[in-house]
Amino acid sequence: MNTTTIDASEVAKFEAMAAEWWDPNGKFKPLHMLNPCRLDYICAQIAAEFGRDLSTGTPFDGLRLLDIGCGGGLLAEPMARLGADVVGADAAARNIPVAEVHAQQSGLDIDYRHTTAEDMAAAGEQFDVVLNMEVVEHVSDPLAYLTACQQLLKPHGLMICSTINRNPKSFAMAIVGAEWVMRWLPKGTHEWAKFITPDELYDLIRQSGLDPVDRTGFVFNPVSWSWKLSDRDLSVNYVTASVKR
Repeated sequence: MNTTTIDASEVAKFEAMAAEWWDPNGKFKPLHMLNPCRLDYICAQIAAEFGRDLSTGTPFDGLRLLDIGCGGGLLAEPMARLGADVVGADAAARNIPVAEVHAQQSGLDIDYRHTTAEDMAAAGEQFDVVLNMEVVEHVSDPLAYLTACQQLLKPHGLMICSTINRNPKSFAMAIVGAEWVMRWLPKGTHEWAKFITPDELYDLIRQSGLDPVDRTGFVFNPVSWSWKLSDRDLSVNYVTASVKR
């Protein structure tokens, strides 16, 4: 398998946590909490790009969607429910059976694969939408990885890419807060040096051959214990939308 951008130590971290993907109070609690906010953004961007009406039952009918770094399927499943033809891919082999079993239990037909973006691009796979969520900070070569994601998009396709900003606040929130204090994630899940600023990510996206069209922050409110979207605060978690012209 072509593993050009796969960081084996990063894959091992998530392999060790695979069985906990669907436990809302387990090691992936932060993603379960963030998921409604992520879905709001993803659905709005897909609807805007492809002219879909979100008030219909399956607004994404006819769209082929790749969730790269799919984990246990926290995003793949709602996308399938909305009508998309979903492929979920992950470099951590243990994630795939967890995702497959949960999809079967949920009555969903999702094509889960243990593979990489590079291998799928080399095979000529093409998608209308690529979801690339919280992956780019875990690969060894972000530009090569994003270039593979660009190759996976059809002309006029849409990539949604989220990651974590690199600054003192993100160290305090994503590492000290989430890993050391709250213990939502095992220590060492994230490496601050691998975090990417919004300007750096925009530059990498452009170099990969895509056109960035939006960036928005995910902001955690410790009082309401919830996340919201912000067009101004990209200081920690943020998401981008890019199109293949």
